[in-house]
Amino acid sequence: MSDPGFIVVVVAAGAAACTLPGGTAAADPARGEALYESRCGACHSIDSNRVGPRHRGLIGRRAGSVAGYDYSAAFRDSRVVWDEQTLDRWLADPEALIPGQRMNYSVSDPRDRADLIAFLRFAR
Repeated sequence: MSDPGFIVVVVAAGAAACTLPGGTAAADPARGEALYESRCGACHSIDSNRVGPRHRGLIGRRAGSVAGYDYSAAFRDSRVVWDEQTLDRWLADPEALIPGQRMNYSVSDPRDRADLIAFLRFAR
């Protein structure tokens, strides 16, 4: 597994699986990481709860289920499971997906959302 070609193939295959709406272009997890640090990092961390919950292992996890984080009742009671589609809807308009939640930030640009989601897919 120390073959650099293997690593490139795995990352390319993972990035290709996360496309923009309409399937027009592959999302960029490296750009997503930079966006995460600049837009999400004030409240979130991959590995630690802050103002918002940690994000490592987000894909496939039920919303409101990170141990040790104090979620709103609306969030805890939601039946949302995070995948690419629910994350896209969440980032576009959190209140529309989970009314009564406490996040007061959205990402209007579809490419930015796709890149953020691509990054979060790799933060397992």
